[in-house]
Amino acid sequence: MSGYVVLCLQAFCSKSQLQTGFYSSTCPTVEGIVRSTVEAHYNSDPTIAPGLLRLHFHDCFVQGCDGSVLISGPTAERAALQNLGLRGFDVVDDAKTQIESICPGVVSCADVLALAARDAVDLRQKFAVKGLDDHDLVTLVGAHTIGQTDCRFFQYRIYNFTATGNSDPSINQAFLTQLQTMCPKTGNGLNKVPLDKDTPTKFDVSFFKNIKDGNGVLESDQRLWSDDATKTIVQNYAGNLRGLLGLRFTFDFPKAMIKMSNIDVKTGINGEIRNICSKFN
Repeated sequence: MSGYVVLCLQAFCSKSQLQTGFYSSTCPTVEGIVRSTVEAHYNSDPTIAPGLLRLHFHDCFVQGCDGSVLISGPTAERAALQNLGLRGFDVVDDAKTQIESICPGVVSCADVLALAARDAVDLRQKFAVKGLDDHDLVTLVGAHTIGQTDCRFFQYRIYNFTATGNSDPSINQAFLTQLQTMCPKTGNGLNKVPLDKDTPTKFDVSFFKNIKDGNGVLESDQRLWSDDATKTIVQNYAGNLRGLLGLRFTFDFPKAMIKMSNIDVKTGINGEIRNICSKFN
């Protein structure tokens, strides 16, 4: 993996203000440590890439990008049903341990996670930070072009979506049969299913084409096609002409990811630098 984008990181002294390369003087090796850690884990398990990306998303969309999803405990955000399938905690912990040995109490856990997510998808350009809109949200959901989910998170769609026990009518019938085969009704719901049925390990626009054809795995993904506010965006990415064979999505995704990383960041004295990311100091 190479050609990383420099994210506008958290932990800048002025409220609501971020600074690229904030750790260049206080911990200049931090980006190299995170990058090498992600690469080491990726080399042994390539599926960790979508895992880290999803972990960063779940962190940012609760109370901002504050690393709160990393905290462990029976009542923690990490233990919520929607977070049970999250992965990548070990990558963050591994990187943080190395960073603490060199720069104790300097680099925030939220920044370690943001860097790890960035490096996991091998972004190659720098973009400005702005607010999120519908286009950005659809673009970010496009991260489902890689990765998997458990049957239990969508099983209701294929067996008990309506009051009479029918499946979700928005699912393509041929795909419904495939899903029911992969997720038997009497199963425990733990079987893994690719979020992109065609190219689950390739970061491309196949995900959007699947949604257009009724082949979205998650209900929230498929609804992008039925919502007037998002359907055109999906169409633009899915169509070979308007999507420019995926170039449009490749260009938009890093911009949207950096915008997301700016959601309600905690700066200055508003947060704390945790020594261990899974625990409060």
